[in-house]
Amino acid sequence: MNPVYFLGWSFYRALYRFYFGWRVYNAERVPLTGPVILASNHASFLDPPLVGSGLKRDINYLAREDLFRFPVAGWALRRVQAVPVDREGGGAKGLKAILDRLWAGGAIILFPEGTRTRDGKLQPARSGIGLTVIKSTAPVVPVRVFGTYEACGRHVKFPLPRRRVSVKYGRPLHFEALRSEAKSCTKPRLKEIYQQVADEIMQTISKLEPFEDHDHFP
Repeated sequence: MNPVYFLGWSFYRALYRFYFGWRVYNAERVPLTGPVILASNHASFLDPPLVGSGLKRDINYLAREDLFRFPVAGWALRRVQAVPVDREGGGAKGLKAILDRLWAGGAIILFPEGTRTRDGKLQPARSGIGLTVIKSTAPVVPVRVFGTYEACGRHVKFPLPRRRVSVKYGRPLHFEALRSEAKSCTKPRLKEIYQQVADEIMQTISKLEPFEDHDHFP
């Protein structure tokens, strides 16, 4: 972590601990090095730093490209390795920027639902994350945040203290078979694959619960 990232990381860890009484579950499932996609549900502006603060490695965040035009904001965003994307978070330019970070061995946070939930419930996944997963070779770690909608959802004007938030990291998903099929399939099937990947990720997220799992390895 560079000094600016470390400062922000430390600030958010303190905020989540003392203001919200946070809990972190199974962070060891996220590789400490190498490319990885963190796919999380999205309920609040608290979610991106919450997902990143639970890990002891730096993370690439997405940020609207127009924010980079402001001197102070642009300087800070570059120091924390933010990835510039358009307002909708898609487009060839944004995809290339995301893949470049992954190919360089970085970790990146993506939200399959595409936007924050309006009612606190999980939303259907959009196919965009499936496209990113298929174009990359990175494992996908499903992530679920809990309590952020109640603490600072769309209906909350100011973050509510002591509304416990937590983050749970799932077991990595690998999509080698679908990546291999995508190299030679028809365009209609390719679109199906993108949505299939997105749906599988979202289904896995829905099964995560706010407690520590004890993985057993042979």
